[in-house]
Amino acid sequence: MKVKVVTIENKAAGDIELSDSIFAAPVRKDILHRMVQWQRAKAQSGTHKTKTISEISGTGKKPFKQKGSGNARQGSMRSAQMRGGATIFGPVVRSHAIDLPKKVRKLAMRVALSSKQADGTLFVVDNVNVKEAKTKAMVEIFAKNGWDAPLFIDGTQVNENFAKAARNIKFVDVLPQQGINVYDILRHKQLILTKDAVKHLEERLK
Repeated sequence: MKVKVVTIENKAAGDIELSDSIFAAPVRKDILHRMVQWQRAKAQSGTHKTKTISEISGTGKKPFKQKGSGNARQGSMRSAQMRGGATIFGPVVRSHAIDLPKKVRKLAMRVALSSKQADGTLFVVDNVNVKEAKTKAMVEIFAKNGWDAPLFIDGTQVNENFAKAARNIKFVDVLPQQGINVYDILRHKQLILTKDAVKHLEERLK
């Protein structure tokens, strides 16, 4: 398919041919859901933990004699029923990651890109090179273009001035092409790709 290319100031800059297999794939919500689950599970730290009885500070001595005190029998002050004791079946350090085949992850990326194209919220710009890192100027440009929560994907290297100018703007993210991911695509209203990013994505996803 042929898509118009614009400059960052929304001026015409020619056309670009996008691969139908990557930018016009059928939109499958089930694949997107599986991919987002995989990403969010992998991002969990898994460092939550409670102490077992062997890790609780305290003596191992029996707190009082077995019979004659009138209290229920107790074997340790570190038991779960005692104040400050262990936690039974509490969380342990573990990985929350789940398996997802590589071909499904690639399919999910194609579906995410295609969904933005189908919604009319995918834009291609020639580049995002700016001479000065001026946040105020970026805010004005985004407002003029109607980009209220965009995700910018550049080539292997993001223009430093553009990244600095955009990083303080709420709901705006700038990533190199190797950092593109389904979760970020879906949570932003607009996806803006540079021509260099399109080239790398088509090479990776074909």
